[in-house]
Parts: sequence; structure tokens; C-alpha cells
Amino acid sequence: MKPTDRKTEIITIAAQLFKEKGYSAVTMRDMAQAMNIKAASLYNHIKSKQEILVLIIIEIAEEFTSTMLQIVNSDETTIQKLEKVIQLHIDITLRNPDALACLNNDWMHLADKELTYFIKMREEYEENFRTIIKQGIANHEIKNLNIEVIIFSTLSTLRTLYLWYGKKKSPNAEVLKSNMIEVLLNGII
Repeated sequence: MKPTDRKTEIITIAAQLFKEKGYSAVTMRDMAQAMNIKAASLYNHIKSKQEILVLIIIEIAEEFTSTMLQIVNSDETTIQKLEKVIQLHIDITLRNPDALACLNNDWMHLADKELTYFIKMREEYEENFRTIIKQGIANHEIKNLNIEVIIFSTLSTLRTLYLWYGKKKSPNAEVLKSNMIEVLLNGII
């Protein structure tokens, strides 16, 4: 179900506040104040702060998971698959850095059912990434290095891109994509 415009606005503002203060520190009153409305008015559009968290995190997690599944199952080379994974992270970062920050920093606040679902998606995503790396090593497309080091160094860089991008003199989106692909896949020497 697609959220209403007002609900979308609530979600957007909540993601900004969650990024700035952290989920636990943000109240419904904070959200209402940021929107210039009464806190009671929020409940016309949402049930709770937890509902907002779920809407923010699960939507992005599902996008990551479904796109990764398409990438891993494609007939492309390992390098092409890795380029698409990098592009996926950059695209989501550029489109919604606040929601990505919420996904990375506040996922542990999800309620039981949603938390289990999120962890399952995250594990599937990482396992699909692991599959791409293993195939690349087996096909001699990438160096035979420790798979977990490759996964950690690549994903930790991509998952925290929102912390850096947009500050100081960040490159435009195309330069960012081409340079990130070059650095992450070929290194700097």
C-alpha cells in the first residue's frame, strides 16, 4: 500500500530526525513540531513511531534484497555484478540518505516480527554477496583473498557512504559511481 502524501512527509521528517538524534531520542512530539502540527494529528496518518520505523527500514531492506537477488542470478560477469551492487548502494544513498542512516543505525529497534524479517533479509543479502565473491574467485575474475575481508571492507564502505557524501566537496553522482567502482574493485595502486 502506497503511503499518502502526508504519511510520506511524516516518514521523511522522521527519517531526518532519526538520523540526527537516533530513534530512541525522537518523540512523536518532535515529529509533530518539525511538521508544525499537533502531535495528535500524526495519529490520523500513522499508528506509532514503530510503524514509521518499519516503513523506513523494511522498504529499503526489501529493495536491497530484491535487487541483489536479481544481480546474483543474472548472467553477467562477477565484475559487472559487483559494479551493480556498488551502484545500488550509491543510488539508494543519493536518493534517501536519511532513511539509509535509519536502516544502519536503528534496525535493532524493530519489533520482534519485523526484526526477524529484517535480519533474514540482511543475511540473504550478505550471502548473495558472498556467492558473487566466491564465483569471482573460482572464475579467476577477482583475487583469491579472504572472502570475509572482501565482504567487510566493501559493504562497510558502501553502508556508511551516507555519512560522508554531501559534506564538503563531494563529487557529482556520476564521478562518485565511477570512482567508487574503480577504488573498490581495482584499489588505488
